[in-house]
Amino acid sequence: MLLIVGLGNPGGKYVANRHNVGAMAVEAIAQDHGFSPWREKFQGLVSEGVLQTPAGPVKTLLLRPQTYYNESGRSVGAATTFYKIPPEDIVVFHDEIDLAPGKFRFKTGGGHGGNNGMRSISSHVSPDVRRCRIGIGHPGDKNRVSGYVLSDFSKAEEQWLGPLLDAIARAAPLLAAGEHDAFQTKVTHLAPAPGNGEARD
Repeated sequence: MLLIVGLGNPGGKYVANRHNVGAMAVEAIAQDHGFSPWREKFQGLVSEGVLQTPAGPVKTLLLRPQTYYNESGRSVGAATTFYKIPPEDIVVFHDEIDLAPGKFRFKTGGGHGGNNGMRSISSHVSPDVRRCRIGIGHPGDKNRVSGYVLSDFSKAEEQWLGPLLDAIARAAPLLAAGEHDAFQTKVTHLAPAPGNGEARD
């Protein structure tokens, strides 16, 4: 089973925050691929379905932790323990302030880079999970980061956000197939970052 996690905070007041873009991504996957209705489990919300790949269907569990962002690892740990899912079968979508707005990058493992959701997952599960980093940009001053990530996307940002979420959903079968380079390439081709084309950092 493939576990795809979308990080964010629970509750209506956070739903459109930059910090919740990971949760938005898994919601887009669920909608695009006809997954089951969301239900409460593992201190989170889960949706089940399959992603169709050339090699056949891949059973997939989508998870939106409801533990608050900084404690995401508790929810992910509960799901991985129950289903005995190894780190290499876990994918986490999260916001990334060190990437320009709209940029998308896939990576496996590595440090948490100050992202407290990833810090929690590394602690409770493993640092070796796969990560899909969605660029939201940096406010320019470290003292403004908290307020920035906990505020809603601007109208201008929504112009790239919708196409990016759609691209992630459309390319998800490549992720399920383990074709990570092809997955990133398709996402960035369908939804190039504003002002950056498909340039890579």
